[in-house]
Amino acid sequence: MKIESCIDSLVSYAMNCGLAEPEDHQVLTNRLLDLLQLDSYEPSDELLSEDLEEILAGMLDYACTKGLCDDNITAKDLFDTRIMAALTPMPREVIRTFREKYERNPVEATDWYYKFSCDTDYIRRYRIRKDMRWKYTSDYGDLDITINLSKPEKDPKAIAAAKNAPQTAYPKCLLCRENEGYAGRMNHPARGNHRILPIRVCGADWCLQYSPYVYYNEHCIVFNGAHIPMKIDKSAFEKLLDFVGIFPHYFVGSNADLPIVGGSILSHEHFQGGHYTFAMEVAPVKAELSFAGFADIRAGIVNWPMSVIRLTGDDPDRITQLADKILTCWRGYTDESAGVIAFSDGEPHNTITPIARRRGEAFELDLVLRCNITTAEHPLGVFHPHADKHHIKKENIGLIEVMGLAVLPSRLKGELAALKEAILAGSDIGADAVLSKHGDWVAELKTRHSFTEENAMDILLQETGRVFAGVLEDAGVYKNTPEGAAAFSRFVDRVNEEVSV
Repeated sequence: MKIESCIDSLVSYAMNCGLAEPEDHQVLTNRLLDLLQLDSYEPSDELLSEDLEEILAGMLDYACTKGLCDDNITAKDLFDTRIMAALTPMPREVIRTFREKYERNPVEATDWYYKFSCDTDYIRRYRIRKDMRWKYTSDYGDLDITINLSKPEKDPKAIAAAKNAPQTAYPKCLLCRENEGYAGRMNHPARGNHRILPIRVCGADWCLQYSPYVYYNEHCIVFNGAHIPMKIDKSAFEKLLDFVGIFPHYFVGSNADLPIVGGSILSHEHFQGGHYTFAMEVAPVKAELSFAGFADIRAGIVNWPMSVIRLTGDDPDRITQLADKILTCWRGYTDESAGVIAFSDGEPHNTITPIARRRGEAFELDLVLRCNITTAEHPLGVFHPHADKHHIKKENIGLIEVMGLAVLPSRLKGELAALKEAILAGSDIGADAVLSKHGDWVAELKTRHSFTEENAMDILLQETGRVFAGVLEDAGVYKNTPEGAAAFSRFVDRVNEEVSV
């Protein structure tokens, strides 16, 4: 595409998406001419493109050719975000529109805001479509398995440029409010086309945005307006339940506040939510519980590979009170026979991953018991993916995985394809430097499956799902065995003892 055609196509795209009005045409055109350092311009007589990826690719090719942009993925992302920022409405317009729609219907408001975040290319739909997604039917329900390919991997030039880039404490982290409109740099993503919504949670200033990588539908991030650390306590439960009162069609949850069992950003208090039903939400209660003084709260142990206590009731304050008592008990609880150690050398190990949702008119809070104890046998964590599963998943099990969605590393796309070819060719997988880590797994699969050209990839995908189910079982504090059930009952008894005091 000629550069004039790219400019005209992008301005037309902005009009069609509602990012601009016809009266804005000339200003937008001039902004793009300035970015591309063009001194002259004639409207194109070419057929306009409606494909944003194609339009931006044409502009990036031009920019690289003219020396306006380095030819690497990070520099290109910085530059095309500057382009899209020229089309993105100011925060006051976005906030006003969202609030007007929210007054009519919260679903209408979030539908609009999600589409807006995609239309501005803050969420790059053409990259999200590259992700691999499939279901695995486990003993606990249909798990979501994904190989995330939408987060671009930096090439060597970009890595070197990021290393040499000046270090700065602005923005303080990837979540802070000052990311809104930030141009970015080689070691920090561009957010010129990013717009954040201010909301009030429990009377305090919080913010709502979507994740640019969208692991599930309308994957949102809710973060404190102040840069304060993650902390799971009574107030966290109050905030989660308040949020689902504001947005009853969304769930919201928090990563735990300790390493190994927590998220990747512990320095800034935040939650993750969205408009999606995970397998954990539809998993039934397998054992009902009762807690003294809380007859109004329905409680039970969820049929799930991890250890989950579900609390359901009409009054969020009452749910919060009981949840706080369970958390307080768990923080100091030790059961060495079950491998649960509350403290070692003064370091705390027990915490909770909480998830809130609405169940009809009722409020619901799932409390996932977590323990980050390590041993010589399991140096990365006793309740962490064990070594026999590291060929598939080695990373921490955070909130999203806890609920039943595997976020697997991008390397697996190529490795699974290569494994298929190696299996069908009868190659020695153990002799392959990249594939050898899968050798024991494949040897075991061959005892249960006959691989053909037609079924090989499907078998590998389904067996990858089986490994993820095993990962969740590893992360479960109380195993789904008679011994595990007895140990879980001991903890519930301890909670009741403390509640009754």
